Amino acid sequence: MDTRSEISSFLTSRRAKLSPEQAGVPLYNGSRRVPGLRREEVAHLAGVSADYYARLERGKISGASREVLEAIARALQLDDDERNHLFDLVQITQRSSPRKKGPNRTVVREGIQRVLDSIETPAFVQNARLDRLASNPIGRALYSLPADGSRDRFNYAHYLFLDPRAELFHRDFELAKHNVVALLHTASAQDPYDRDLIEIVGTLSTQSEEFRTLWATHDVFRYRSGMKLLTHADVGDLEFGYESFELSTDPGLVMLIYTVEAGTPTAQAMRLLASWSAPAAVRSASTAT
Repeated sequence: MDTRSEISSFLTSRRAKLSPEQAGVPLYNGSRRVPGLRREEVAHLAGVSADYYARLERGKISGASREVLEAIARALQLDDDERNHLFDLVQITQRSSPRKKGPNRTVVREGIQRVLDSIETPAFVQNARLDRLASNPIGRALYSLPADGSRDRFNYAHYLFLDPRAELFHRDFELAKHNVVALLHTASAQDPYDRDLIEIVGTLSTQSEEFRTLWATHDVFRYRSGMKLLTHADVGDLEFGYESFELSTDPGLVMLIYTVEAGTPTAQAMRLLASWSAPAAVRSASTAT
């Protein structure tokens, strides 16, 4: 990743998204030739010279103090994810050599798999590249994966952009694609030398014009919690919340758990799906009782 170019594109895109009205900048007669704020307006809001801000926006950010970066983040009204992304990019430029990182985790311990299997709602483990590495039984049933776990491993970004089934499955398809690209952007600033991540972005950029368009927006996002709106071929429309948990014992891995409100059609549908996907011996025992 060309970090200077990434900083330049990120700051430019944030400036373009912020209108004068949102920033409290007075409007004067005459047309504006740029969307959003002008460079000099951001500089004024941040309390730095226009020349200095222009240099920063060209990616020449080495030596910028934390106070200046915080002022720019406030001027551009960056949210927490955007602010953290900016600081991740700046840290890369300030290293004398690439930081040595452990490999992006691709193996899930048996203990983590047992935790997944104990959860009654769909649950998954994935890494920062969005390689989905493990699922629990109801999660496999939800995504129509083999019950033996043989196809648990797949890349969720590849699935969304390159698998035609994804559009039928996601009622929130546009939001899902936007969030996935934003997650990959966040990951790229945290580990810009991850060859597998670079390959994923390169493949999707080559094969999907929509991915290229979304990548160019430079939006960033970190999993915390939210909603999933899905349509399963057998049980119909489903509505989940989700919560994400970084695994402190397994750095680089995140557990994603879908939540279901009791008494809802989704809860009923998931009970039905679970009964269909249960092993034959379990179904027989349940029928006998």
